[in-house]
Amino acid sequence: MLNLVQLKVLAAVARHGSVTEAARELHYSQPSVSHHLARLEAATGARLVQRAGRGIRLTPEGRLLADRAAEIAGRVDAAAEELAAQVGLRAGRVRLAANASALSTLVPRAAASLAQDHPGLELSLVDRHPVEALDMLRRGEIDLALVFQHAGAPLEEEGFRFRHLADDPIHLISRRTGESLADHRDSAWIGGCDRCRAELTAVCAGAGFRPRLGSSSDDMVVVQSLVAAGLGVAVLPGLALEAHRNPGIHATELPGVHRRIHAATYGDPPDPPAVAAVLAALGRPAAPAGAGP
Repeated sequence: MLNLVQLKVLAAVARHGSVTEAARELHYSQPSVSHHLARLEAATGARLVQRAGRGIRLTPEGRLLADRAAEIAGRVDAAAEELAAQVGLRAGRVRLAANASALSTLVPRAAASLAQDHPGLELSLVDRHPVEALDMLRRGEIDLALVFQHAGAPLEEEGFRFRHLADDPIHLISRRTGESLADHRDSAWIGGCDRCRAELTAVCAGAGFRPRLGSSSDDMVVVQSLVAAGLGVAVLPGLALEAHRNPGIHATELPGVHRRIHAATYGDPPDPPAVAAVLAALGRPAAPAGAGP
């Protein structure tokens, strides 16, 4: 009976024309390769290889079987990869980190899609700022990070791979409708993290002034509550407003100002099947408002 290991050995010998090189590719010893060839000849009743100077060459019977062996081994390897991918999608787990606005909007939509297509795939989620999320990704503590890029700010690229998901428009948050940035050059502003404050400063500089920071919070609920209470004005991205909208505030989209949302992975491609499935779900457009399941 033909043995898959023996067929793989014959295919390797055919590729290299050498027992030594075949042994190196397969991580076998040379005597082990010779043993497998001898067993295969005994099983087939045909002479498959013969000496040719210091090397060996395949007989016509050996060449015929080697061609079939390469095809068989390739099909078996492909089937094993497909099975591993399918098992990974049925029982895999993807650890994902993102900030609150993405976790409240993009991620639930992707999770609903995954639940339909891959019900056995588990998402493990953690709320982290982009800088912290990338650190976790580099350390192998998560598999995927959703991060945002401020206008004009470069992304850290060494070792990371970024997939653009969407552009998130920035809005002026105040208590009255129809206002502009310039209307608040003397107002108190509510800032966030260092990078968010740098973005706020850049946005206001485009309107000809530097914002006076009165309060600070990264929490979109807190920021909107402070604005509604008259304690200042702020800028927030559209995803934050989609996740939570205080009835006491008004949002005015700032033309040409947005954040770029990226999905980040770390290391060389390809991505594991489960991670690739989550990336595909995140990349699907949102269903129209009022659309059925």
